[in-house]
Amino acid sequence: MNRKEIEEQVIRNYQQDEEMMILVFAQWCINHDLDPADVYARAYPAQKSNDALNRALELTVPKSEADEIIDETLLGVLSLFGNDDLAFVVSEEMEKQNKK
Repeated sequence: MNRKEIEEQVIRNYQQDEEMMILVFAQWCINHDLDPADVYARAYPAQKSNDALNRALELTVPKSEADEIIDETLLGVLSLFGNDDLAFVVSEEMEKQNKK
């Protein structure tokens, strides 16, 4: 592999990992009876639409069919990708749910 091919592979791997992070976020929201698009919009109100989130929503499963996603896992994944604003909003939702 030459340098350009390696760079392209790194970019593809990052994009795939980012899409997995978005899917984990979306499924966590579904599992907690939250609308992923609403939660995302609260974190990033200036962003009109997120194509990756829309693709992830097509891959989510109903809450009854989903595996549990541990809160700390989601926060760690969001942090890994620098989604601090989204992690903050998710943390607020976690606090609300823990109070119930």
